[in-house]
Amino acid sequence: MQTVPITIPENRVILNQITWETFKQLLQELGDNRSSCLAYNEGILEIMTPLGKHEHSKCFISDLVANIADEMDLKIKKMGSLTLKKEIIKKGVEPDACYYLKNEPLVRQKQNITLDLDPPPDLVLEIDMSNSSLNKLPIYAALGVAEIWRYNGNNLTGFIFNNDSQDYQESQYSLAFPWLELSQLLPFLQQSLQDGETKTLRNFRQWVRRFS
Repeated sequence: MQTVPITIPENRVILNQITWETFKQLLQELGDNRSSCLAYNEGILEIMTPLGKHEHSKCFISDLVANIADEMDLKIKKMGSLTLKKEIIKKGVEPDACYYLKNEPLVRQKQNITLDLDPPPDLVLEIDMSNSSLNKLPIYAALGVAEIWRYNGNNLTGFIFNNDSQDYQESQYSLAFPWLELSQLLPFLQQSLQDGETKTLRNFRQWVRRFS
């Protein structure tokens, strides 16, 4: 019987009864030069350390987003795992990647963005292959993020904020790129593992041009 090796995409630690002040102090002490991402909501702190599969998925999907913006001649500002937090509501999260599109002109010249003064990103990417026990949707809703993409290693799911219900609704199509059905990106993820990223991105750009 052949043993199939188990690949762990990320390590997650959940801590309870953590104060907002402790969360802020931890962010300050850890600094920006780190691989871990933090999330905080109502006394619960998650610390996630990504591994190879997680990071490749994050980087390649980010490349797809950037290429879409380039081919469609859309304004974009990529802010990576920017710490998104608001003091007044005591919620914070560090996504795998985030992008300003509609709001790009409002933050174009800013290197330091704070949601106490600036608008939230238009699109957030979450790679979650280990079924995080911390539901981050309420955090993003409170911060005003309009769209979230969540990739679990098999499926890419979109969540679009509904102003009427004040909650997210799953969507097969992107809000930022209304022509894009998110499942259409999955074959390119698989192709990147077979043909390499350079060739795959070249093919992807040609595919995007059909919609421009």
